[in-house]
Amino acid sequence: MRGLALALLLLAGCSAAEGPPPRTVASVDLQRYLGTWYEAARLPMFAQDSASVVCEDVTATYTARPDGQVGVTNRCLNALAGDAPRSATAVAYAVEGSNNAKLRVSFFWPFYGNYWVLGLDPDYRWAVVGEPPRRWLWILSRTPQMAPADLERAKAIAREAGYDLAPLRITRQRG
Repeated sequence: MRGLALALLLLAGCSAAEGPPPRTVASVDLQRYLGTWYEAARLPMFAQDSASVVCEDVTATYTARPDGQVGVTNRCLNALAGDAPRSATAVAYAVEGSNNAKLRVSFFWPFYGNYWVLGLDPDYRWAVVGEPPRRWLWILSRTPQMAPADLERAKAIAREAGYDLAPLRITRQRG
């Protein structure tokens, strides 16, 4: 019994150390969000940054599906493999009650990850996307080159949400 109590205390301490989850935007118009986005920057993550992969020229394309879900296609060129193309497809759905600001995305069923829109330009020119533990973050733009002032605003939103931007990588976009 004491072991269980200690384990619960440790778990409580771990969740408290993370703090409250980041805040999302009030709502996302999924019809306006659909289309292709260019990755302007990201926090390193295993699928894009490893000993054998460094993704450049990264895009994410969102499409409406007949079942009401969102199709996701991520593409990049692997700089460590002579710019070999890589792609991954997924399915996403909006979390009920989130006004489409929180999505659940599955690249490998039955596993889902969080895709939270933390910042969004009023004209849908750029977006800041993250997830509750703040391990992953993407800054997306509708154009291959994001205006410096927009990038700074997006980074400020990420900082305000509690993200450590020291390891942030600016994504090379040649398009």
